[in-house]
Amino acid sequence: MGEDKPRALALSPAAIARPGEDVRRLGEALEARTEDVVNGTLALAIDAGGVLVDALVQSSFDRICRISTVALAKWMAGGSPEGGREAGQEAFQHQGHMAAQRVVSLKEMTKRCLRWRDAVDEVLCDSATHLGVSPKALSRALAMVQLTLDVTLVRMSEVFETERRRTDDELARRQEELVRRQEELAFMATHDALTGLPNRTLISDRTGQMLVRARRHQTPVAALYIDLDNFKSVNDTLSHATGDELLRAVAERLDGVVRDTDALGRVGGDEFVVIAEELSLAAGPELIAERLQEALKEPFTLAGEQETHLTVTASIGIATAARASAEEFLRDADLAMYQAKWEGKNRYVVFESGMRDAVQSRMELEMNLRDALPNDEFFLVYQPTFDLLDMSPTGVEALIRWKHPTRDIVQPNDFIPILEETGLIVEVGKWVLDEACRQGAKWREAGYSIGMAVNVSGRQLDTDEFVTNVRDALSDSGLDAEALTLEITETTLMRNTEESARRLTAIKELGVRIAIDDFGTGYSSLAHLQQFPVDALKIDRSFISQLTQNPEGATLIHTLVQLGKALSIETLAEGIEQPQELSLLQAEHCDSGQGFLFARPLDIDAAEAFLENSAKNSAPANNGAPASARRTHRSASTPTSTRH
Repeated sequence: MGEDKPRALALSPAAIARPGEDVRRLGEALEARTEDVVNGTLALAIDAGGVLVDALVQSSFDRICRISTVALAKWMAGGSPEGGREAGQEAFQHQGHMAAQRVVSLKEMTKRCLRWRDAVDEVLCDSATHLGVSPKALSRALAMVQLTLDVTLVRMSEVFETERRRTDDELARRQEELVRRQEELAFMATHDALTGLPNRTLISDRTGQMLVRARRHQTPVAALYIDLDNFKSVNDTLSHATGDELLRAVAERLDGVVRDTDALGRVGGDEFVVIAEELSLAAGPELIAERLQEALKEPFTLAGEQETHLTVTASIGIATAARASAEEFLRDADLAMYQAKWEGKNRYVVFESGMRDAVQSRMELEMNLRDALPNDEFFLVYQPTFDLLDMSPTGVEALIRWKHPTRDIVQPNDFIPILEETGLIVEVGKWVLDEACRQGAKWREAGYSIGMAVNVSGRQLDTDEFVTNVRDALSDSGLDAEALTLEITETTLMRNTEESARRLTAIKELGVRIAIDDFGTGYSSLAHLQQFPVDALKIDRSFISQLTQNPEGATLIHTLVQLGKALSIETLAEGIEQPQELSLLQAEHCDSGQGFLFARPLDIDAAEAFLENSAKNSAPANNGAPASARRTHRSASTPTSTRH
């Protein structure tokens, strides 16, 4: 700026409203020289040692200069002050945003505004000289420039402050969101997504802390490892969604009985852990286990396409001897849980040191089992069944055995539970079905009119594929369908009554007979018996053994036999070992029976010899009538049988 530049005058409202002809001419000249202002602003900023900015930011500065210069020029040329300020609104808004967003500092933006004013003053002074404008008019024009600058700085500061607050609020919100997300991630890392309970990581950490406190204060501690019994069948038969719903419901039940001083977590698919110390153990960890099992007794009601009621049991392992690490402590409880499974499920077992060897042995057995079928290590033995009226044989029950390569013969009680737990029972059960049908057809072709029955695992009955398996076994072997009886335990039938009834009806339509095995030990009622296409009831051996020991035993047998007769269902007593038991069953008119009193399980050669001898002895009395015509079919069992 030259030193002779007229002093800017303070403008009255009237002067603002009516700038005069000379000022109008200066406004027109200023608009025509807008680019001179832009270039002059940049030159002044560089001369003053302003901050160097990148091309994009400089382009924004240039745009602001143009907008501001044009708005000011139009005001000078006769436009309204409000119109000029509105036209400049974009400029100072943009300036405030740039400063607030830290594209450039507020200080640098203010310096650029001052350089713009100086550049505009230079252009106006130069134009005034060329146009012969009076000093008074020039002063008025310069005052308008100063007023525009003042308004711009004020508005820019307001926008900056507004944007700064908005930015600060956004930063605070993002910080809160970040903290919340970090908390969520920390929760997800230490809690189970399905139930919200602590996961294995957190439970292990808390167990470690508990063990440290126990060592320091010499207080008792316990870990209870909980595994739901037969949970896989829920997923297989009802869907994984139903299984998830059940797990959430179980978690809620267990959490409701765990004390505040204890901790409950989910550490696996259907596995939970409770850790307890000090006051919680006043009555012993066994009481905690009993409370947990009691909490599960009431049936669970699950929603879905169709409301489902499920009864759940659990096997619980308890560890009480503090170990050096949480991992070892929880492993002891886990081993005890497996022991509870092997002892029959739905119970609790306290860990003992000898269990480690037992588990190792069982694990080895499981590995060997996976090779048993492809290596032809399974074989069947046959136990005859008899008509109790004339003691003629009516069939055989095929019992699975396993000839282990190093352990010799392994009894069913030692490997069938493992087949069930691992799911191998489905494949092995199919083999037993095929083998029993093949052998039955062979014997019938040889002239021995006996029946065969196959005990069916719950896993097999869980899918429609089993119906196909039965059809294929009959077709491949050539065994008459009416010569085959499938035996299903009461417990298996009650797992999913509608689906079980549907599949058994389809099998019944093939001509196959259906028997309820171990009758009296489950939960079936008269209504259930009428729901299923049942041909025979096999009275459990536990009732037979009570016949001579308990006066109520005979009453119970009478009731079961009469129930069968009322429903036109054949009754067969299993496990007959004493002559007195046979006499009582004959007196009650029980139809058939089997047991060591008559014959033990026989290998194929011994079974054929038995059949041949029986045929010779019975031919004259029966006049050649086949046994199946008198009392059709009995037993060929799948691996679900635990009989010897």
